[in-house]
Amino acid sequence: VQLQASGGGLVQAGGSLRLSCEASGRFFSIDDMGWYRQAPGKQRELVAVISSGGDTNYVDSVKGRFTISRDNTKKSVALQMNSLKVEDTAVYYCNADIRPRWFNSPTTYWGQGTQVTVSS
Repeated sequence: VQLQASGGGLVQAGGSLRLSCEASGRFFSIDDMGWYRQAPGKQRELVAVISSGGDTNYVDSVKGRFTISRDNTKKSVALQMNSLKVEDTAVYYCNADIRPRWFNSPTTYWGQGTQVTVSS
């Protein structure tokens, strides 16, 4: 199982970026999918999470600006980031709780990080 993230880059404050992450390999199902970020010198923090049923949760600092969504058919999760701020600069990681077989407990997989840099 692999998670492949894409979509990072450099943008000016107030701009937008869209991150995508797709799961590949053989598995039974995906439970929660989410995005984390880690800024230099800081701990990795949860940005947004979405359940298999579509329930979402966001860290307070991105509420109203970021939107997480998923496509269960494509086994993917996306993060639309609007009104970006300099403090959103970080390496963003996607993750997913994946069940290899129907009787397995979920295992958390991580994608490679993608850099988001917001300039003032």
